Amino acid sequence: MIAYKLLHKRKNGTLGPLFIGRKKVIPVGVWVNAEDIPTKGFAHRPGWHTTKSPIAPHISMKDRVWCKVEIEDFYEFKRPKSQGGIWYISNAMKILEELAWHNCRIVLYYFYSKGEQYE
Repeated sequence: MIAYKLLHKRKNGTLGPLFIGRKKVIPVGVWVNAEDIPTKGFAHRPGWHTTKSPIAPHISMKDRVWCKVEIEDFYEFKRPKSQGGIWYISNAMKILEELAWHNCRIVLYYFYSKGEQYE
């Protein structure tokens, strides 16, 4: 299934998780299994956290990029609209492409033109 993941973009161009497992490098085009890394101060929700659309108003975009990803073995986790709405938590993820800002706007336009909601 197609989903969207906000990732940290390092100065050397590599991509990695925002918070938990932050030093991990996630390669483009390769299936990566999720790891269970209990972290103090964070809810225990093992898996890759992705969204239905490239929306996460509660998170800063500094040094971060949206990526279009494919996910497998996932479940839906409902979050408040202020946190992007529906999250998908999956056991495996593959980055398909990094989205430029104008591509995020196109995805959002398509998403909302179909009457989708992110509540």
